[in-house]
Amino acid sequence: MIAKRGHYGAFLQEEWKLLQKMIVLANEKLSVPITCKIRVFPEIGKTVKYAQLLEEAGCQLLTVHGRTKEQKGPLAGVASWEHIQAVRKAVNIPVFANGNIQYLSDVEQCIQKTGVQGVMSAEGNLHNPALFEGRNPVVWEMAEEYLEIVQQYPCPLSYVRAHLFKLWHHTLQVHQHLRDELAKVKTLEGLVAVNRELKLHCQEEIANLKEDEKPKGGLPFFHWICQPYVRPGPKEVCKENGTSGMEGSTRGKRALEDEDDGNSDGLSKNKQKKKLRNPNKSFDPSLKPKYAKCDQCGNPKGNKCVFNLCRGCCKKRAFRETADCPGHGLLFKTKYEKSLSWKNGQSSLENIEVTAQKGEVEETILLKEAIDGVA
Repeated sequence: MIAKRGHYGAFLQEEWKLLQKMIVLANEKLSVPITCKIRVFPEIGKTVKYAQLLEEAGCQLLTVHGRTKEQKGPLAGVASWEHIQAVRKAVNIPVFANGNIQYLSDVEQCIQKTGVQGVMSAEGNLHNPALFEGRNPVVWEMAEEYLEIVQQYPCPLSYVRAHLFKLWHHTLQVHQHLRDELAKVKTLEGLVAVNRELKLHCQEEIANLKEDEKPKGGLPFFHWICQPYVRPGPKEVCKENGTSGMEGSTRGKRALEDEDDGNSDGLSKNKQKKKLRNPNKSFDPSLKPKYAKCDQCGNPKGNKCVFNLCRGCCKKRAFRETADCPGHGLLFKTKYEKSLSWKNGQSSLENIEVTAQKGEVEETILLKEAIDGVA
């Protein structure tokens, strides 16, 4: 959504001429190889033309993510290796593939099918950092190693928390109380403590494991083993493995089409946090204040806008007409008048300096004549 609003990333892929100029300029200004990463179009032919255009513009290494820009979140689906293979055959620069990489065997299959020179992994590597080693270690081994690196090279706590949520994803479906703890802690030491507690719970489960017991929830391994996470579809109720409360119980993700009715029981985690900060806050859509609409685009208009427009439309009109809108803090007219005043002031100063210089020359001539007369 952010990339779509900002018109960058995959949402810039329709601006072919602009992308050409950007790559050409980057080659002129930078002394490093220019690499690009793209998502595919639904049509293989258009994807190939797009890749060839980038190569001609000066791209020296191309990574192709085999999904369209619409294939995100629950709509991700399977990446198309056919698109990647077509691009690899059509260009002369190195091509890397991205998509469908969950195990090391997938890397080998991808290279064989597409002929690419390299393979990238995003979510697969986040859930199992040992993916490219061909291992599936216990989760706490990777978590402890990661936390040691963070202690040596500090970074924002939100980054660390996000990585731990990925690593512990399957286990946190079982020990949900620790999921909440992981979300609430404010220090690195707190994250380490939660990680230690999760480790103890898992070790206790391993000690009590029955001989013929199999992983729950359709997982290939037990939840404490690093393994991929397959996103559920938009209408699929994802039954995660877990035992919270009673044996064999499962935790399903809230369906995307469910509507919040203002009650805390149906609220998302984010809204529940807001409710804790402000107990009187209501999420009932019928109680939301009604805003007057912008005369042009329909977005809420500024209450003090002189044009009865939203900020975006007001800014365009004020710029076009060189006008002011104090309600939105836009002062195009005032700034223009100040710039004219400044320019006129500069011209007056230049005239004064020229006059002064002429006066000095005339005074010098008169003085010279007087000296000559005395002589």
